Amino acid sequence: MDTSSAGDRTLRERLGSTLFSRVAGPSGPANRARIHTTPGPRWFGPDRPIRTVHGDASMFIGGLSALLLQSLHPLAMSAVAAHSGFRGDPWGRLQRTSTFLAFTTYGTAQDAQLAVDGVRAVHERVRGTTAEGEPYCAADPHLLGWVHAAEVDSFLRAHERFGAHPWDAAGYDAYVADTARVAAALGVVDPPRDRSSLQALLAAYRPELRATPEALEAARFLLRHPPLPWPARAPYALLAANAIALLPPWAPGMLGLRPAPAPMDTCVRLSGQALTRSIRWAMTPPPRPPT
Repeated sequence: MDTSSAGDRTLRERLGSTLFSRVAGPSGPANRARIHTTPGPRWFGPDRPIRTVHGDASMFIGGLSALLLQSLHPLAMSAVAAHSGFRGDPWGRLQRTSTFLAFTTYGTAQDAQLAVDGVRAVHERVRGTTAEGEPYCAADPHLLGWVHAAEVDSFLRAHERFGAHPWDAAGYDAYVADTARVAAALGVVDPPRDRSSLQALLAAYRPELRATPEALEAARFLLRHPPLPWPARAPYALLAANAIALLPPWAPGMLGLRPAPAPMDTCVRLSGQALTRSIRWAMTPPPRPPT
């Protein structure tokens, strides 16, 4: 037996298991089995772009970039700061989000609707008032529209830059159309269905955006004080640098962030490509040796 190959396989399985448990949580294996083995119609067929984008390692960078971008809406950030427990239980929040994405992207239509119903019920309870006295409700269609647009744009940008098999323009238009199915179910009114309308919607929200103290604190927590063991801090720093670089050009400055200067931009992007390749390698089950 090739001990080198066995060692590589063991390392790969260990890394993949660690990443999966962080992202999917204790219920991850059971949820994965239910999502992929339960018979029945799905919202999206196997050839749909949403399945490719949401199943790619680029989502690690896109997800962090989405959180930073979403924080720029004061009402959204107030809701997160007061109700999500992102500081006390950041992994739990990540796991709930990834589970929702998995069920709606790959699960049966029935399970996808159950996931949506659960999130809508939570949104109805998330109500409050900002420090400036402005009321918010997470179920507000206008607020949901911002969260959706920021998330989809971030996932799309990440896949375009770091995806294993990037789509062409028509493919990304189809991806935006796929995500509109989920957004409408969550309560977004007339979600964008192509990239052009997505960019127009993001531009329409620009006058509402600003970096509140809560947004700046969230950025510091996510980028400088992540809840990770020290050995994981270096790769996370590469992920964070690429998440910042992925933001729309106007966004980093609002959060007090500085993207890498032009001479270093290529190095940052190369590090992101290497990181996503490593994650993809770790999370793809290795071929089993013949018995």
